[in-house]
Amino acid sequence: MRADRLVSLLLLLQNRGRSTAPELAAELDVSVRTIYRDIDSLGAAGIPVFADRGPAGGFRLLEGYRTRLTGLTGSEAGSLFLFGLPGPAQELGLGAVATTAQLKVQAALPAALAERSRRVQDRFHLDAPGWFRETEPVPRLPDIAEAVWEQRVLRVRYQRWRGEVRREIRPLGIVLKSGIWYTVAQADDAVRTYRISRFQEAEPTPDGRTFERPAGFDLAAYWAESARRLESRLRQDVARVRLSPAGQRLLPAKFGTPGERALAAAGPPDGDGWVETELEVESEPVAVSDLLSLGAEAEVVGPPSLRAAVLAAVAALSARYHHPGEPDPAPASRPTGPAPATTPRPASASASASASAPEPSPAPGGPTRRRGQRPD
Repeated sequence: MRADRLVSLLLLLQNRGRSTAPELAAELDVSVRTIYRDIDSLGAAGIPVFADRGPAGGFRLLEGYRTRLTGLTGSEAGSLFLFGLPGPAQELGLGAVATTAQLKVQAALPAALAERSRRVQDRFHLDAPGWFRETEPVPRLPDIAEAVWEQRVLRVRYQRWRGEVRREIRPLGIVLKSGIWYTVAQADDAVRTYRISRFQEAEPTPDGRTFERPAGFDLAAYWAESARRLESRLRQDVARVRLSPAGQRLLPAKFGTPGERALAAAGPPDGDGWVETELEVESEPVAVSDLLSLGAEAEVVGPPSLRAAVLAAVAALSARYHHPGEPDPAPASRPTGPAPATTPRPASASASASASAPEPSPAPGGPTRRRGQRPD
């Protein structure tokens, strides 16, 4: 490891020019004292490293000096796809390897191209997790990633929302979606999707058994198709809603692509700017929660069962917040006028269909999943 770090330090000085000890320590994830020791080791090995003092000082290589230690190891070559993803690389246990590989690639480039590469790195940053979401701890991720690379069978203990299960899986690939890690794996002769943060245990079988990947398996194609299936299975009900101008602005943020489709199909606005449209929703309990997130900027027109469920939820909230002796809350104002007659599609049994699926695949887009929507 120290030899790898010395090579990384040498390549950092070559690619970036003068750098201070704290900058180098932060880049290599070591202490400043370790950097000073490594600089001494490079000098003892005949590398022309100089220290410039003063506010603009730092360590640098002799002008014109270039090393040719730019050959990639197998691990470094395998980490090239993680360029620009320092966080995910670190979680996979490949942070130092990916950094060294990137430095070697930059060192092998002509000066003009290396400078262009650095400018792109300075101007582009990918932050994978969604807003206001903490990064999930994934302590089993490096073990699962190694099993993917080595095609090893794993014995796992997995926490599903319906309870804990133990089984053997054959991990085929890893997916990072909106800051959440998933593994796609064969289990009981079926390909399923698992959320990696829910693995309590993940260990190779005692005999170190390996497996053969299914012929023609395409991870990206599987993910896209499973997401499409989940979306169609979950959003089988339709709500008829009226939306204020503010509600129309909220709809895409709260409902994602279904909200955008509903806005595109909305009827003409009335005199107060309200529009009526059909919105794809999930099972009734989830739909009530989702629609209430729009507050007073939306009115459920139908179907009658969903309207009644929303009304019951609003009444329960009112009772919860109203105490004896307090004045009755003033009724919320909204545009008056008769609600258009509609014949919406009746609610379906999508909730039970979703809950009965053993390990449904996650949808790679749209709003945050709730119970009954999550992959196992």
